[in-house]
Amino acid sequence: MVPFPPGGGADTLIRLLTPSMLELWKQSLVIENRPGASGSIGAELVAQSPADGYTLLMGSTAAITDKNISSFVPVALVSASPYLVTASPSLNVSSIRGLIAYAKANPGKIRFGSSGSGSASHLAGELFASMAGIDLLHVPYKGTGQALTDLMAGHIDLMFAPAQTVMPQIETGKLLALAQTGLKRSEALPSIPTVSDSGLLGYNAVGWFGLFVPAGTPKPIVQKLNQGVIAALSQEKNRKAMIERGSEPASGSSEDFAAFLRLDQAKWAKLIKENRVAVQ
Repeated sequence: MVPFPPGGGADTLIRLLTPSMLELWKQSLVIENRPGASGSIGAELVAQSPADGYTLLMGSTAAITDKNISSFVPVALVSASPYLVTASPSLNVSSIRGLIAYAKANPGKIRFGSSGSGSASHLAGELFASMAGIDLLHVPYKGTGQALTDLMAGHIDLMFAPAQTVMPQIETGKLLALAQTGLKRSEALPSIPTVSDSGLLGYNAVGWFGLFVPAGTPKPIVQKLNQGVIAALSQEKNRKAMIERGSEPASGSSEDFAAFLRLDQAKWAKLIKENRVAVQ
């Protein structure tokens, strides 16, 4: 279950890995997109499914929150990669410093799209605005793919987007990559500077995607699923394809993923509370 429309980061990654997982699990695998409510509709459907390992959720920051995480067991982190600060050429800015200067001169006029309220693409933008001392207008969508369509059409100005979603448009010059959102340059995006190095020291935001099963799924099943996902991620063809799309393959046990989630959720909870960010 992908709780976002086709074409977004979660959908792109799981479809890339599906052929390998089919071979490893020796099972048919059906991908169903059930977007809505920032990923919570699809997540709820999985939470209510039998805890037998046959229904999985391709989750992200928006779909898995402190409100529903107890309904799931983390299986495997698929990718935790920086996003790209991606601008429409019509905005006429070519750097992070230029973006901040324009935003300060035009408060509330820059429209940034996201895959939904509370998503990583939303919270990355809110963190940027908070640290830069600027006012950005958030425009939520049902998924990154829909936001990208409007960015291309000029209906919004900016996105903090998964690289695998926007790299084709950046490579053809239809969109501009101003910076990547990690503290260090990613292996997948070595030529693109970080926001921190581009004028906003210390800025760091990572978007993650990972697989979950309903709470109560037996541990041996979770471990077997984890082994299959990690095996797929370690295959050179998949690593190469992910890196080419700007996404870094992850690794680790289900327990490692759970520990990662605790830290990630604490960071965003602090931002939401201190800045009164609307996530619903």
